[in-house]
Amino acid sequence: MNNINVTEIPEPTLSRLLFGSTRFSWVWLIIRVYLGWEWVSAGWHKVLGQGWGPDSLLAYWTRAVTIPTAPAKPAIAYDWYRSFLEMLIGIDANTWMAPLVAWGELLVGVALIAGAFVGIAAVFGAFMNLNFMLAGSASTNPVLFLIAILVILAWRTAGWIGADRYLLPLVGTPWQLGTAFAGNKQN
Repeated sequence: MNNINVTEIPEPTLSRLLFGSTRFSWVWLIIRVYLGWEWVSAGWHKVLGQGWGPDSLLAYWTRAVTIPTAPAKPAIAYDWYRSFLEMLIGIDANTWMAPLVAWGELLVGVALIAGAFVGIAAVFGAFMNLNFMLAGSASTNPVLFLIAILVILAWRTAGWIGADRYLLPLVGTPWQLGTAFAGNKQN
């Protein structure tokens, strides 16, 4: 079965410029700092405990899983996600999840602003946005989710004006070790 024809489809010029060229890294700097600031501002007051804690998260989950009487529609559109939140409520996960959310928001924001492991930070941010949306909180989450997806696509250059310019060559990627881990091996 080694006779399978493999065709490589070239990357479009616009895609290559936006997501693979450092020429537009200043655009990604603006976008990722905006996204990072949104996460820092969302997480900072939570880390300080200002109006946020396990009881706040429990109240949020409880409102989200509530099914109103007709003709109103429930906040959660997917029964599997409602069941998931009900399971979290049942095991008192709000006690450890509230600090995890608070610190997660803050750390994602700091990493994005610093340009450190931008792709990974954007993945965690997008995951949090997705969960907020699944729980019925639209707010700014759809826009922030879209921005995070774009930053994920631009992971190679989004942190170029930032720490990733130095971190990625040092640490590397899962498919290519950086200088800190590769030792004397030559590729």
